[in-house]
Amino acid sequence: QVQLVESGGGLVQAGGSLRLSCAASGSITSFFNPRNWAWFRLLPGKQRELVASISSTRTTDYAESVKGRFTISRDNAWKRVYLQMSDLKTEDTAVYYCNTLDESLRWGQGTQVTVPS
Repeated sequence: QVQLVESGGGLVQAGGSLRLSCAASGSITSFFNPRNWAWFRLLPGKQRELVASISSTRTTDYAESVKGRFTISRDNAWKRVYLQMSDLKTEDTAVYYCNTLDESLRWGQGTQVTVPS
């Protein structure tokens, strides 16, 4: 069983920055490194959407709405995935989750990011 714990969210003014962290634990030793990982977000009243992904070879991809503002990275040694968010906007307000790109794991609790208008 692999557990995902997201952290780093909070209340930040527009234009500010946050760094989200996702820690994967459990039976993770041979699971983490070969996988493509991603950050998703659940906006109020909407479905969960893909924000950014990073492959096992560290190729990254981003939703158009966050390109140039968000950076995804991974630490295979510590089994963590990060999302550096800059120039935050009110429309980035959401609960952020990490998972494998194919959403194969049980979702964690997520971390709330709030950018007030």
